[in-house]
Amino acid sequence: MKMIIDFLDETGEVADGDISQLESLLNYAGLQMNVEEGSEVSVTFVGNDRIQEINLEYRQKDVPTDVLSFPMEEPGEGEIEISGRDLPRVLGDIIISIPKTMQQAEEYGHSFMRELGFLAVHGFLHLLGYDHETEADEKEMFSLQKDILDGFGLTR
Repeated sequence: MKMIIDFLDETGEVADGDISQLESLLNYAGLQMNVEEGSEVSVTFVGNDRIQEINLEYRQKDVPTDVLSFPMEEPGEGEIEISGRDLPRVLGDIIISIPKTMQQAEEYGHSFMRELGFLAVHGFLHLLGYDHETEADEKEMFSLQKDILDGFGLTR
């Protein structure tokens, strides 16, 4: 059994094959990061307008970005932590801008799938608590991203 990954493509622009490959990549990443089987993740593909709205609402940044992550394991203010042995681990939500993915793939000179995979793994690591606020944290997170992508065979 693998992770439970729920995909929602609000753009209608992501091919089924790309979604299948992304599902395999995220399961590979989960395995590399020792994430429990049956853990849940949602991945939503949106346009620039939608990701800009979300970025403004949650981060007070009125610009489109490439990927946003919303970890579910950090209880927010006033939220009650629910735990139980038979409940699946819900990691959270990853939101990816497809127009930004296409633009960045072109800018970096690699495939759409490589950029999509990079953004998904980046978002996934954020769900696991990694960040890039300090130089040391960035080095650790970016090293993990590269190891996962290279190990999966999604190289630049």
